[in-house]
Amino acid sequence: MSTREGVGMSASEAESRSRAPAAVVAVRKLFGAETANFYLLLGTTLFLVALGLVMVLSSSSVTSFTESGQFFGGFERQALFVAMGIPLMLLASRIPATFWKKWAGVALVGAVVIQFLTVATPLGYASGGNQNWIRFGNFSFQPSELIKLALMLWMALILSRKQLVIRQWREVLLPVAPVAGVAVGLVMMGGDLGTVIILAAMVLGALFFAGAKLLHLAAAVIVLASGALLLALGSNNRQSRIDVWQSGCTSPDDYASGCWQTLHGWWALASGGVFGVGLGNSKAKWNWLPEADNDFIFAIIGEELGLLGAIIVLTLFIVMAISFVRIIRANDDPYAKIAVSTVLVWIVGQALVNIAVVLGLLPVLGVPLPLISAGGTALIASMLAIGVVLSFARQPVARTDQRRVRP
Repeated sequence: MSTREGVGMSASEAESRSRAPAAVVAVRKLFGAETANFYLLLGTTLFLVALGLVMVLSSSSVTSFTESGQFFGGFERQALFVAMGIPLMLLASRIPATFWKKWAGVALVGAVVIQFLTVATPLGYASGGNQNWIRFGNFSFQPSELIKLALMLWMALILSRKQLVIRQWREVLLPVAPVAGVAVGLVMMGGDLGTVIILAAMVLGALFFAGAKLLHLAAAVIVLASGALLLALGSNNRQSRIDVWQSGCTSPDDYASGCWQTLHGWWALASGGVFGVGLGNSKAKWNWLPEADNDFIFAIIGEELGLLGAIIVLTLFIVMAISFVRIIRANDDPYAKIAVSTVLVWIVGQALVNIAVVLGLLPVLGVPLPLISAGGTALIASMLAIGVVLSFARQPVARTDQRRVRP
């Protein structure tokens, strides 16, 4: 700026010009990243979310019209959740590890209290036979998804402080077993077997990556498997789904009952061939395939985008798993390692379970495909978890705040 320009400029104009570059620097700093792992995970996540939006638009248009008279109702809801989830994910990516450590316990207590209200008070209500939703006025959500996020943060904190004694069974048992048991048990009370399986896998995954003995993990697997078996046998609906799955849906008597969803999912995949029937041209979504935009959206992907589309989805989750592993290896802090490992088990493990259900390798469990299936609570919780991982990917965490328990 010349001297003449400076003389003719008011004080407020000069101040605004001086603030403009500072604001640009602040924005760049807010969303800046220091590592390639950050971009790899962020890009993969956004690609999956974008693909999910497209497939929700295609798979939900018919059911949205039959329910509300509007073709874009399901898509608009999902787009709103994406618009909320992306800023929350980016904000979480800027929060330091000390914040997650400080508030992990509070987050878990809050999530457990809300889940208790879901299963023990009139605030909770059933959907699909499971008591797993809660309503506050016109706002409803799934507290079990919040338990996934809070349990991940809390277990990473506790297990990172027990690194020197992690191979002693008493240290593994306390306080992980009672606290995680209460959290998972409340979800089990709601009858959501699919979410219970994912939570149990997250607990076991956190213990495994923290360095617990395989013998201790085997004992935990036996206990959790026994609980899952009792939960499955305690419901006629779940028992019938397991029975028809074991029979391979070969009985004509099961077509109109327990095998309807599985068979129509298979037919959708088979009709897609290699290249698919084309985006928007699915026949199964015309009220033939229940939960076409949610639990069985992978079947619609296989039908409309074909084998190539299904392979692309699998490849994206493989790339996401690789990015998680790279972030784990880049960090020295056990807290970051355990937290990222638990999110890996959660997101990628749930994706594999969902795809296995659609392929008929597992009985129908009601588990959505992460980042792709319709559903606001699951999407936002998953993106927040990825935001936590991105906070560790931005700048690898050094060994700090290591208040370990000593023998």
